[in-house]
Amino acid sequence: MGISSSSTEPTKSVGSMRINLFFAILMIGMTAYFLWWGLDYTMHQQTTLFIVATAFGVFMAFNIGGNDVANSFGTSVGAGTLTIPQALGIAAIFEVSGAVLAGGEVTDTIRSGIVDLDGLSVTPNQFIYVMLSALIAAAFWLLFATKKGLPVSTTHAIIGGVVGSSIVLGITLGGTEMALSTVNWGKIGTIAISWVLSPLLGGVLSYLLYGQIKKNIIEYNDKTEAHIATLKDSKKTLKLTHKEYLDGLTESEQLSYTSAMLRDQEIYKDDDCVVEDLETNYYKELYEIENERSNLDTLKALKQWVPIIAAAGGAVMASLVIFKGLKNVNNGMTTLQGFLIMGMIAALVWLATYIYTKSIRGKHKEDLTKATFIMFSWMQVFTASAFAFSHGSNDIANAVGPFAAIMDVIRTNSISTEAAVPPAVMLTFGVALIVGLWFIGKEVIQTVGTNLAKMHPASGFSAELAAAAVVMGASTMGLPVSSTHTLVGAVLGIGIVNRDTNWALMKPIGLAWIITLPAAASMSAISYIVLINIF
Repeated sequence: MGISSSSTEPTKSVGSMRINLFFAILMIGMTAYFLWWGLDYTMHQQTTLFIVATAFGVFMAFNIGGNDVANSFGTSVGAGTLTIPQALGIAAIFEVSGAVLAGGEVTDTIRSGIVDLDGLSVTPNQFIYVMLSALIAAAFWLLFATKKGLPVSTTHAIIGGVVGSSIVLGITLGGTEMALSTVNWGKIGTIAISWVLSPLLGGVLSYLLYGQIKKNIIEYNDKTEAHIATLKDSKKTLKLTHKEYLDGLTESEQLSYTSAMLRDQEIYKDDDCVVEDLETNYYKELYEIENERSNLDTLKALKQWVPIIAAAGGAVMASLVIFKGLKNVNNGMTTLQGFLIMGMIAALVWLATYIYTKSIRGKHKEDLTKATFIMFSWMQVFTASAFAFSHGSNDIANAVGPFAAIMDVIRTNSISTEAAVPPAVMLTFGVALIVGLWFIGKEVIQTVGTNLAKMHPASGFSAELAAAAVVMGASTMGLPVSSTHTLVGAVLGIGIVNRDTNWALMKPIGLAWIITLPAAASMSAISYIVLINIF
């Protein structure tokens, strides 16, 4: 089966100027509305600081869309399952829905407990500068990486930003030793572990999963299609041989043979015809060829394997939505109820997929490449949608967390461990995600979907499912993994199976992973110094 990639040049401009203008106006209008709403929410306190924080918060969400969201949809676009506008449409619905419906009503003011400022006499404004510096640094680092087409971890970027500004704050308040002691270096160690663990787990699982799909489905289909092509050639050869044989007969022999052919023609039409009923070699050989063709179970692999794989994918993606995407929603759902919902979704997916394979008729039974492409395309759209919902509900906190902390401090003039997240924040930042994907996400889409390894819907589905399974499993076991790193590793696993991995491209990506935290920390430290001198 040929590997399809309909997005060989996704970096070219997409959409008309009118559409680009629409998204630009949408983001400006949404931001303006939020400023109007937010100034009232913060009771018009520290107006300038609030406007600056809003600008960089939205800018951070914009860059998350360009890097993280583009990274999530890269395999779908690279496989030809979705065009960039279609990916944008799905992202718009599920990312924003995840952010607004399941983004949580509160968020940690300091992400992941990476620093402890309790031992320092921090004023509310100093805390604001720490969070704002982190947003500025992470946003600009993400913009740089995105324009280079490098998929990086937004979580690592914002953590690096918080660490950098917190260290500078600690130095000014208590000296270098106290500043360094505020950092949870154990957390930093887990991030270093994730640089290796995330791509390794993603790569191994996608290698195993896609290896089985390629062996049991794709290669079986290739052999079946080759067998069908051989039978078609045999039929053509039989007709040519028969014509030559007929031309070599005398006129009386031709008359006798033609009469026998006419009798065989009538017999051959009967459903209960057997080869012993036929007189001529032509119809006997034709019977054998078509009998072999009719007995060939062309859909065997699709009927046996695809429903099982689809059901497993449904269960994993459902778990991603239920236990990760909806974890912030206090709906009282127990773990048992969650597993029962996963089971029902898996059963429904299995049933729908199986019925679809059984409904394939006529010539479509022999166009296995197209049938496989269509089936895995639908499955990949499903996984991409679940990924988007989970991403919108979780990773948007990388922008929302620090900004919500800033807004809460401005409003209350005090520092708390958690900050309220009004729906207006989630909606505004969710829109910024989508606009970021539209304007600057194409380079990362090309890297993940095309340049690292060629994608087909079957391999793209395998990569997304493997990444989702690793993220869920690691979250359950408390292992430090990055969804971005995991998905990139999963794509590498696909490339290893197909032997087309672009290892040279992994050098700058790997380097970007390593320097994300220190680069963001350095930029944040500089931003903090600038802010305290401006304000």
